[in-house]
Amino acid sequence: MAIFRPFRALRPQRSLAAETVAPPYDVMDRAEAKAMAEGRPFSFLRVTRSEICLPDETDSYSEAVYAKAKENLEALIENGRFYREKEPVYLIYRQTMGGREQIGAVGCVSIDEYESGTVRRHEMTRVEKEEDRIRHFDVCDANTEPVFLAFRRNDSLRAALREWVLSHEADFDFVAEDGVGHAVWTVGDKEGVGRLEALFRETPVLYIADGHHRSASAYRTGMMRRAANPGSGGDEEFNFFMAVAFPEEELAIYDYNRVVKDLGGMTADAFVAALGGSFVVEPAGGGPCRPSRPHEFGMYLGRSWYRLTARDEAVPKDDIIGALDVSVLQDRLFRPILGIEDPRTDSRLGFVGGIRGLAELERLVDEEGMAAAFALYPVPVGTLLDVADAGLIMPPKSTWFEPKLGSGLFVHEL
Repeated sequence: MAIFRPFRALRPQRSLAAETVAPPYDVMDRAEAKAMAEGRPFSFLRVTRSEICLPDETDSYSEAVYAKAKENLEALIENGRFYREKEPVYLIYRQTMGGREQIGAVGCVSIDEYESGTVRRHEMTRVEKEEDRIRHFDVCDANTEPVFLAFRRNDSLRAALREWVLSHEADFDFVAEDGVGHAVWTVGDKEGVGRLEALFRETPVLYIADGHHRSASAYRTGMMRRAANPGSGGDEEFNFFMAVAFPEEELAIYDYNRVVKDLGGMTADAFVAALGGSFVVEPAGGGPCRPSRPHEFGMYLGRSWYRLTARDEAVPKDDIIGALDVSVLQDRLFRPILGIEDPRTDSRLGFVGGIRGLAELERLVDEEGMAAAFALYPVPVGTLLDVADAGLIMPPKSTWFEPKLGSGLFVHEL
């Protein structure tokens, strides 16, 4: 049973929401973040990526960066550009992109439920990335960005969210520069809050879709504060972290494609021949080859597209991880044929989010010197949840969710 509670959200003034919203902190590098915030004094990147407000030579993990984030957040509050809800509320958040919409609830989950597995994970985290957000959250005294959660089919909860959207006026509703629409509604009356709280209690578990480092950092920040406050009662805000929970039916996972720098010394013909042991290889013809089902791959090599279909014996039975397309590609192609042992660390292997399209794969091969590119079929959302239920870990770079959550539309103070 999941506890997903309302909170006193810190929010931008409605007229400033479109000027404030920014992509998540970890989807761009420093130079890109600086360019995105150029000419936008209220961009929330000035909080989540505050190094862009300091000299370029400043270490991104220096104390000055975290102090600047706190300073910039406090300035937004003190100047009246952000306000704090008087009572705990839920927010309903709708995102639109490419004719599709997803509607979720913004609230807070307990760090105890994260620890117990009521909030389930499917991804490993890196200590250095956790440490960065721990310091950021701790110094800012806030969860500055939400975690992206999913819940399995719950018709009553999904209907309640949609009913509120249809029967109430949005606080704001705009389309950002990247084409993603953002709209937020406030659920602040006692009846509305109570209804959502009860519906979430009927939801057995919640799943982290995106934001594993943010959730791990929020958990560790909360545990640090518990240790520093042994008399705490468990209801303090540092015991909870902010998230947006969406119904699984409304989410979309994009393909997460691969490129390789070389063919391990083989000619293209020899490489194609080597694939025949595990794949049926066919010239695709007629342009990019987008996989139409699991265990089918598109390969771009020598300015030509091929369709690779995994042979039955190449796909493990009764092995949910081994049967994933990313695993089949790694276990039957990258490791045995190209000698790429660890996809996490081997510099010969690159990853390209499907949002960039198959044309980006062609460009990387034709213009950037990559040897070959591989297009994958997206992991179904249900499969990802099954992996989390089994207590397993997805291979690296398996899923790419779009749209990404906007940053700066709501903040949870600790």
